[in-house]
Amino acid sequence: MRIVDSLVTGRRRNLEHIPDVDFLEGDLADRTIAEQAVDGMDYVLHQAAIPSVPRSVADPITSHRANLDASLNLLVAARDAGVKRLVYAGSSSVYGNQPTLPKHEDMPPNPLSPYALQKLVAEQYCRMFTGLYGFETVAIRYFNVFGPRQDPGSPYSGVISLFATALLEGRQPIIYGDGEQTRDFTYVANVVDGVLRACEAKDAAGEVINVATGGRISLNELLRVMNGIVGTNLQAIYKEARAGDVKHSQADITKAKTLLGYQPIVSLEEGLRRTLEWCRAESAAAAGR
Repeated sequence: MRIVDSLVTGRRRNLEHIPDVDFLEGDLADRTIAEQAVDGMDYVLHQAAIPSVPRSVADPITSHRANLDASLNLLVAARDAGVKRLVYAGSSSVYGNQPTLPKHEDMPPNPLSPYALQKLVAEQYCRMFTGLYGFETVAIRYFNVFGPRQDPGSPYSGVISLFATALLEGRQPIIYGDGEQTRDFTYVANVVDGVLRACEAKDAAGEVINVATGGRISLNELLRVMNGIVGTNLQAIYKEARAGDVKHSQADITKAKTLLGYQPIVSLEEGLRRTLEWCRAESAAAAGR
């Protein structure tokens, strides 16, 4: 197994629990790095991105390089290296603010941010490479993935890691908007299961597939549930909604069930418990250093 990361947002220590990793530090927007990354590989799981709507709004050029230039480099390199299939980490952000719920893959896209547009274009590149070159790709649309090892120290972190850190430190978490926006928060183990299934699923080549839980929860309700798990009763600080944010998101996972045999294996609450346990352990370890 080979892992490639520029370490711009990742951390090398996140790999400490995985044995026998061939780690290559580099930027996939560099064609040479992309070619080294895929050399000798059967499958490529393309997770590399700057996965942040606010950051893409503030700095669309850097976001474009990480999310689009790198993706095209990797597609060309993987095709030329004879890789069997590339599975791409797409995003539910491509759906935008369409009122219909749940979101299904045949909906016309409506990206509201540079990040969402970049994810959509990379997804279309994948489908084109399958149709034009016969190189097998599958695009998996992620819906607000969370779990251990997300960086809570970044202002661009996912809301769950930010909530978790605030509650464990006894601080009021921040919610942008009124908190009634909803998300299909998906524990990382569910996404890993879907991605691995997509590597060899017989009829999945060239497809775009939602992988999530199929449910949704508001940020206000999410905070209530997390308060309950931690044993706190901290209220949110509400700030102005952020540009490019989607109001409601929920996945239709019918296609994933049909093509991948996918079913969510970890519930939202269990995923929250696992994540909060990890955050507690990290805080304790940091305090002991």
